[in-house]
Amino acid sequence: MAGALLRGGVRRFPWLCNVLLYGGLFAAGDAAQQLWRRRRRGQPPDWAQTRRVALVALAFHGNFSYVWLRALERALPGRRPPAVLGKVLCDQLLGAPVAVLAFYTGMSILQRKEDIFSDCKKKFWNTYKTGLMYWPFVQFINLMWQCPNGLHPERKTDFIAKSIVKCIIPLYATLLTITVFCAERSLSTKD
Repeated sequence: MAGALLRGGVRRFPWLCNVLLYGGLFAAGDAAQQLWRRRRRGQPPDWAQTRRVALVALAFHGNFSYVWLRALERALPGRRPPAVLGKVLCDQLLGAPVAVLAFYTGMSILQRKEDIFSDCKKKFWNTYKTGLMYWPFVQFINLMWQCPNGLHPERKTDFIAKSIVKCIIPLYATLLTITVFCAERSLSTKD
């Protein structure tokens, strides 16, 4: 019953569901990252940070992704490999940089930083390159599997599977950030 209600809500209000899903997943990823990272240091989580991440996702990322992916589907319709490869390429060359810039700029605005572009300048390339190691493969599989108009009635697991995949990214990015930080730290101590 709850599954039918959820699927019905997704079909009736796809934009709202997309925005809420992004907000929830970004917040969950940030909370998991903080719990893992801060617990190791013995620090409490910064829930204000998690609220800022959720707000950026609700205000920008959910809306942008919904409109952007629909535009890509109209420009390159279908699930055949050439169309899917074109969508992935366009998304990685055009959509991903916009999303990364919006995230760091939005977070800086919410943190009331003097220079709202300082985090973009410091973190953009590493974040973008990290995304290139993961997102094209996930997107290719997702776009090959997904029905062009949303959830396929016979594929009840689409929504759940995509949600889980989108939640894994912040955890992967955290692990990569920690690995890079530790490597940089060990190099600086050798000098």
